[in-house]
Amino acid sequence: MAKKDEAQETQEITASGFNPASFFKETREELDKVVWPSRQQLISESLAVLLMVILSASLIYLVDNFFNWGAGKVFGP
Repeated sequence: MAKKDEAQETQEITASGFNPASFFKETREELDKVVWPSRQQLISESLAVLLMVILSASLIYLVDNFFNWGAGKVFGP
């Protein structure tokens, strides 16, 4: 029964076309449901992401230099 209701609702939406006012109203309703982080949480999580990116980039740089050094030793100058 629920699938029939969903199909009928989809057909009604498709048949009526795009309504910008309805779209923005529904978008606003969905954004009201979002739980936004606090400033402190945003800052701490952003710093954690930056730290992980820096650590990952440094590790990749070091591994790349190690293999470059190893290839130089094996294949010569």
